[in-house]
Amino acid sequence: MDCRALAFSQLPHQPKLFLAYLEKFESVKAFYAHPPTIQAVTQASRKLDYPAERRREVAAILGKQNTELGAGTETQTNLERLANGAVAVVSGQQVGLFGGPAYAAYKALTAIQIAEELTRGGLEAVPVFWMATEDHDLEEVRHTSWFDSGKLIRYELPDGNEAETPVGWIPLGAEGGRLAQEAAELLEKDGGEWLAQYLAESYKAEETYGSAFGKLFARLFAQQGLILMDPLDAGLHKVAAPLYQHALAERDVLNERLLQRAKELERAGFDAQVKVTSKSTLLFRFENGARQVVTASNENFRAGEKSWPREKLTHLTHTEPEKFSPNALFRPVVQDYLLPTVAFIGGAAELSYIAQSEVVYQHLLGRMPVMLPRAGFTLIDAKAGKLLRKYELSVEDVWAGSQDLRHKMEKQSVTGSLAKDFDNDQKEMGEMLEKLGKKIEALDPTLKGTVEKTKEGIEFHLDKLRRKAGAAL
Repeated sequence: MDCRALAFSQLPHQPKLFLAYLEKFESVKAFYAHPPTIQAVTQASRKLDYPAERRREVAAILGKQNTELGAGTETQTNLERLANGAVAVVSGQQVGLFGGPAYAAYKALTAIQIAEELTRGGLEAVPVFWMATEDHDLEEVRHTSWFDSGKLIRYELPDGNEAETPVGWIPLGAEGGRLAQEAAELLEKDGGEWLAQYLAESYKAEETYGSAFGKLFARLFAQQGLILMDPLDAGLHKVAAPLYQHALAERDVLNERLLQRAKELERAGFDAQVKVTSKSTLLFRFENGARQVVTASNENFRAGEKSWPREKLTHLTHTEPEKFSPNALFRPVVQDYLLPTVAFIGGAAELSYIAQSEVVYQHLLGRMPVMLPRAGFTLIDAKAGKLLRKYELSVEDVWAGSQDLRHKMEKQSVTGSLAKDFDNDQKEMGEMLEKLGKKIEALDPTLKGTVEKTKEGIEFHLDKLRRKAGAAL
């Protein structure tokens, strides 16, 4: 198999802040605690302050979760290592249908690889995958698309989550089980019998989006010992309750700092990824199964139709912490309060908005893990590879867009003697125009611009003629 590494800057549509973080860290170090290097991970581990009691509680909860998901021997071993002092390399993703987009698996693989690399270097580390079961965006997770024989096949479950229920609680139902069997048959046809079995065993009618995703990943990464984490667990909310209380107590200061950070990013030439207003807080609250945003107005807080004074809402985080949930900026902080995280594996957008979360990390947690980009892959099947070789194209040419790609393919189609004639004639014409242009400029220097435009026009039309000749072949 032919493999080629590409820098993130060679990929299309990458956020400016993400690229600056990876390639020009000094220019954005005010927004991140560490540079994106393995050496920084080792240094961060030396400053890790993670209470032994919290480690015991979280390890016990994760042990129960992973056992229920069908964890293998390697995962159980990693859970013991976590309980005995190992640090965590964490990634995560929404619990998409049939495992979600391919990059969910890429995230898990990257966390596994980094944890193994740290362990080989003498720092005991385990990979942990945070399943975003608290997210209420059903549209994000209810479908997936696969390629088969050059066709895009879309698997999709019904929409309808007006109640904004966390997706981790939503059952797949009979349609989910039927769809899984259909997808499994496709995998079997293409030689993926073992994967078909994993899918059929995980995605059954009685499962939820969260439990099915967890069971699939537990099977997929059993040999690598991936630890799965479901944040909907009431026990984890109980452990996180002091952090929720702290976030409410410090809400005004945090809000001001987040608003200021957005301005700092703008002055540096970047966009804030997550919108923050004067009424924003870091929390959601579950009311009647719905995940509702908590907003602030002076000393009062509101979620849906209910409102509370700050003191009362703070008390509720202590008595019923399972009814609270962090927003996008607070979620990684809660994650790293619960875990002894030294490195977080994220995508381009995630690592961009972490620049905003940094102020929350520093104010509430006093530490922040190293942010590392997930691995990415562009897979080229045999048929596509043959076409690329035929027209001497690279994957970067494909990313440039259909119009440029078509022009290159048409131009490349002109072969043999005709291609040689085009090359020779264009060279001779260029030399002739160069000589003629110098004579004209000698007569009247003001015509220099007209000469250049004429040359460009002739070259443009010759290229166009060449492409049309290629298309005709």
